[in-house]
Amino acid sequence: MNPRYASTQALFQALTLPLLQAPMAGTATPELAAAVSNAGALGGLGLGASAPVAAHAAILRTQALTARPFQVNLFCHAAPARDAEVESRWIERARPLFETFGSTPPPALEEIYRPFQLDPAMLEVLLETRPAVISFHFGLPTAAQIEALRGAGCLLLATATSLEEGRRIAASGLDAIIAQGWSAGGHRGIFDPEGDDERLSTEALTRRLVAEFDLPIIAAGGLMDGVDIARALSWGASAAQLGTAFIGCPESAADPAYRERLAAGGKTVMTRAISGRPARCLENGFTNWARDAQADEIPAYPCAYDLGKALNAAAKASGDGTYGAQWAGTGADRARALPAAALVETLAAEWRRASSA
Repeated sequence: MNPRYASTQALFQALTLPLLQAPMAGTATPELAAAVSNAGALGGLGLGASAPVAAHAAILRTQALTARPFQVNLFCHAAPARDAEVESRWIERARPLFETFGSTPPPALEEIYRPFQLDPAMLEVLLETRPAVISFHFGLPTAAQIEALRGAGCLLLATATSLEEGRRIAASGLDAIIAQGWSAGGHRGIFDPEGDDERLSTEALTRRLVAEFDLPIIAAGGLMDGVDIARALSWGASAAQLGTAFIGCPESAADPAYRERLAAGGKTVMTRAISGRPARCLENGFTNWARDAQADEIPAYPCAYDLGKALNAAAKASGDGTYGAQWAGTGADRARALPAAALVETLAAEWRRASSA
């Protein structure tokens, strides 16, 4: 057996429930991650949108709340290809909307997130704090970073949306692959957002990766309850990753408007307009405003997100909570507003019943 398979499988087998709580940058908190881990699953903390100082504090806070393993997640996106004309036109397109909220758009867009590959300070944070599991989204770290993190004893995962991306992850020496189906909420983990996207279902992608690799595969996308976890394991997955299911937990950082929109259920859409990369969001004011925007009109990630965050702030200041990044998967209608520990307990009971049926 591949030794990487054995070490990662040992971690999953030590869980009461073969479940990873998706890291969900901006929504997952130390309190949520710790509660999930303490309940017997694997909590997650999204650090891709955090500066190193904030990431350091979040990891230490989580470690103070749980002695059990948890996952932290970093973004490995390519540096943006800036286009001043595209950015200027996008700002002007949004200006009338800002004005309805008594505000003005930012005069220019900023690159608000630095990719992990170019952030030595973030690597130092990880080497100092040594979280048990580190996952990567949008691509892969450098070979030197992988070597350093493996030397620190961390298990390393990355998201794949295709077989080819899975091959790149396996070749890089990582320990497991997260199979992100088209139905997943939040940012699409595709390495090249300008490339062809097969838009595979979670089941189809999981089965392909399981057949190809001697590594644990974690199924992610549209999974919401214990029955879904059992189904994912029947496809050959070693574990399932759920994100949208945890947004309604009181420990999450979701604001009241996000919680209300999630509770209302309804359609989700894949859009680039909020951040500059494809991401699945609950249909809301922002997605409606951007419905007719073409891909070449939208600035690169994460610069477009600078305007998206400013628009949400302006709307909220006027009492309109419908312009946020209200990420959710296609199973959002089945979300439950339970404390994290109670939700894990409920998921485990559902999984056990489904597995024994």
